This record gives sequence, C-alpha cells and structure tokens, in this order.
Amino acid sequence: MIELGKKQCLNVVKKVDFGVYLGTKEERILLPKKMVPEDIEISDALEVFVYRDSSDRLIATTKEPFIQLGQLAKLKVSQVGKIGAFLDWGLEKDLFLPFKEQTTHVSEGKTYLVGLYIDKSNRLAATMRVYNMLSANHMYVKDSAVSGTVIEIKSEYGIFVAIDDKYYGMIPKDEIYGNINVGDVIYGRVSKVRDDGKIMISIRQKAYIQMEEDSKLIYEVIKEQNGSIPFTDKSDSELIKKHFNMSKNAFKRGVGRLLKEGLITIEKDSIKLKND
Repeated sequence: MIELGKKQCLNVVKKVDFGVYLGTKEERILLPKKMVPEDIEISDALEVFVYRDSSDRLIATTKEPFIQLGQLAKLKVSQVGKIGAFLDWGLEKDLFLPFKEQTTHVSEGKTYLVGLYIDKSNRLAATMRVYNMLSANHMYVKDSAVSGTVIEIKSEYGIFVAIDDKYYGMIPKDEIYGNINVGDVIYGRVSKVRDDGKIMISIRQKAYIQMEEDSKLIYEVIKEQNGSIPFTDKSDSELIKKHFNMSKNAFKRGVGRLLKEGLITIEKDSIKLKND
C-alpha cells in the first residue's frame, strides 16, 4: 500500500521515457526521470517519499523532506498568502499552512514548530496546533533544566511549550514574566510533573537563588533613579510586574534582602538607598 506523507520502500514495476512507476501493477506511482538512479531495473527497490505535485497528483521523490506524516519539525515560512502561509520543507512544492491551523500570525522568513497531517481533501498540510501530537513519555523530574518551543499562548491558562520539541509542557499564567511569543525558545526548570506526565515549567530560579538576582536588579534600579523609587512592599502588583518584571512576592523578598543587608531604607511611599 502506497502511503501519502511517508518515506517507504517501493519496487519498480514499469520504466517509461519520463521516469519509472513504483508499487504494484494495481497501485503504482510515478518517480520522475530526474529522480531515477542510473541502471535501474524492473523489480529494483527504491526508498521514496510520497506527496502531491503542483497538479495535485500523487508523486514520488527521492529527496529527503524535513518532516513526515505525524512528525514535528521547525520549518521556515517562505511566503505568506491570502489563504495561509507556505513553508520550506525541502521539496520542490512548498508545504501549505492554512490560516485556521496557525496559533499566531506567521511572518515570512521566521521559523515555527509544525506538524504534518492529511486534510479533508486528502492533501498534505502543516499545522501549528501540535499540542495533541506531543508525548508524555519522558525522563524529566522536578527541578530538571528544560528548554522548548512556545507553541500557543492562552491568557486564561498560560503558555504551552513543546519541550525538546516533543514533550508536553506549560508555563502557568502566574509564572509568565517578560515578552514571550509563539515560536520563541524558552529555558526553565521543571516545577512539577503531573500524574499524566505533563510538565509544568518555571522560567524563574528557585526562590533562594532568584531572590539574590531580584535584589540586585532592584538595587540597580534604585541607583539609576538617583537613590529613590516610588515603590514599597505595599505597591500594586501590576505596577511591580510592569517596572521590575517580577511578582509582588519576589519584589518583597528582594527588598527584604536589601533591607537585611542594610543597603536601603523603606519610607512611607518610597524605597531609598541608605546613606553611609
């Protein structure tokens, strides 16, 4: 059986001027002449990839595609059109990425993680909705260092990540700091492995490590503001996140460390560097 979207080994069943036919007498597919090895004979086996050409006909190629059916791969956008985008996947005809299969508007020249599937018209297409194609079969444990590609952002839940571009991962919404976009590669640690194997990610260090980094950042900001900032440990959490890119709890821990080290004083409506 000839399988669309996969590499497979097929036998030569007929030679013609414009190439050879592979498969069986009942089911066969053309391998164009420019792809045919020299001295090929009837019944010889060739490993080929099966896809559809520009005329929407099944055709074989000996070229190596960057992705096969059911796989994930990072592919570059070669063109953005009115009905979707087209991706370079190593073959002559670019791979179509429909608008409805995009989790963000893609840009020409940028690379995105996609999966390959067969659409309702029996054509190969790409999708950025790859969460259900990820695996929970991994060896990660709590506090393991991880990296992955951002595949989708949902404000009510958080950021969905393909760890190692193959495993389920998520950054909960209360762990999100900074500007993160679909397609970005993030680095973090495992904060929790759920019973179903899905991984919760923190992009911040453990509290005692992060506290040192946060206190240094706060101290530098106070120095840059001529020794005083209009914040206290009672300041609004959204303002703290906007100006310091950290949670209110992290800000309070950082301020507490500076206070303990005798580097600052906390006034009614400000934090100031302590004069020696």
